[in-house]
Amino acid sequence: CKQEMLQKKNAVLVDGVILNGPIMDSKAGEKFVEEACKIIMEEVVQKADDVTEKVCEWQAPETLKQILDLEMRDTGECHQKILQLCRDVIKYSVKTNHPRFFNQLYAGIDYYSLVARFITEALNPSVYTYEVSPVFLLVEEAVIKKMIEFIGWEEGDGIFNPGGSVSNMYAMNLARYKFCPEIKEKGLSGLPRLVLFASEECHYSMKKAASFLGIGTENVYFIKTDERGKMIPEELEKQVQRARKEGSAPFLVCATAGTTVLGAFDPLDKIADICEKHGLWLHVDASWGGSALISRKHRRLLHGIHRADSVAWNPHKMLLAGIQCCALLVKDNSGLLKKCYSAEAAYLFQQDKFYDISYDTGDKSIQCSRRPDAFKFWLMWKALGTTGLEDRVNRALALARYLVEEIKKREGFQLLLEPEYANICFWYIPPSLRKMEDGPEFWQKLHQVAPIIKERMMKKGSMMLGYQPHRGKVNFFRQVVISPQVSREDMDFLLDEIELLAKDL
Repeated sequence: CKQEMLQKKNAVLVDGVILNGPIMDSKAGEKFVEEACKIIMEEVVQKADDVTEKVCEWQAPETLKQILDLEMRDTGECHQKILQLCRDVIKYSVKTNHPRFFNQLYAGIDYYSLVARFITEALNPSVYTYEVSPVFLLVEEAVIKKMIEFIGWEEGDGIFNPGGSVSNMYAMNLARYKFCPEIKEKGLSGLPRLVLFASEECHYSMKKAASFLGIGTENVYFIKTDERGKMIPEELEKQVQRARKEGSAPFLVCATAGTTVLGAFDPLDKIADICEKHGLWLHVDASWGGSALISRKHRRLLHGIHRADSVAWNPHKMLLAGIQCCALLVKDNSGLLKKCYSAEAAYLFQQDKFYDISYDTGDKSIQCSRRPDAFKFWLMWKALGTTGLEDRVNRALALARYLVEEIKKREGFQLLLEPEYANICFWYIPPSLRKMEDGPEFWQKLHQVAPIIKERMMKKGSMMLGYQPHRGKVNFFRQVVISPQVSREDMDFLLDEIELLAKDL
């Protein structure tokens, strides 16, 4: 082949490499993409609402390694083998779009969002300058503006990030920068001991962010919560005063709107009062609960959120925008984000461009390369409208309420608490334990029930449901309703299946 190329007119050879023409076989590549897309349609998209399919085809790690043949070799393999590998990857992956996948705070498939992902994966853009991502920068601007409206701010700023954890880190760093702007140039030396406050039920990313930013996990004061998992404002006031007496410098309060396990919403108005009194930045981690803002019926859960200085909100959770789709929204509109994060890279953000450089928003991100995640949300929103998104939220919460009422009717099922969002936390008490006295032995035995049921459902592939211990309570199930593909029949199946899997326990 090389000899043939060299004999062609104007053949150029440099360092033993022929430079004439492309080395990719475009026709073969196009054929492969076409066949792979057919597999995706048949095995993923068309089966997304088929409850007769397994949620997962469970295999132990060592077995799966052998099935997939993970070894990379010196020579490439034929397309048919690669296509079979694609089939195997789909077969042995968890089907998070299955109606009976209840394991995380995301689930289901949105077809418009999926197409948006196909488009952006094919175009492979990076959202930092208008010249390379004109459409996607304008889309992000439009989506952020609309999300800000739902929060209740008259103006604001924002940016999409790779996850709510990163949004929380952004907010923490931004609050610190607002408190002491000199930190950007001078660093941590000479600063007082900075302290921030979050509830006992906050997301673990707050500890990670404090560690990553050099604040230190010991300087995160965790505020007591009530029996429902909500931050107690009076306890926050005590801790702020304690920090000041210790000579520390409080700068941030992180409230949570939709905690990960219990789905609790902190009392934002009362927390905002304390923040105003002490001059503290109020960040609301609404990664999970923020989508309730879309519902006129349920937005009351976030009453007072308009008083926040920043908000994290993940449309990839309740609204199905597809992982990842996470926004940090900031009330300040004076360019605080850019001031905090700008590094003014001259090769990207030239000041003498031929267009309005205010659209080169990449300098307010800690990333350079950045995915156009807002596009998934935008295309879906355009297709469904606000009312379509609202219907998703309302239906999910109505299904949650249905499940709660069914749990109350069935022997052996016990709620931890009445949920206010889509998190339903409950125990299943098998027949052998129902007449046992309440005491340490009972709870020790009950602690073992959920893991056994989880193992059985995974190996059977019938559904996926999360469990965990939490704040002194033994293992319980946490069922989360999200997907529009979920029906009342799936709620009934969930309870029936637990009873079936545990009948011998």
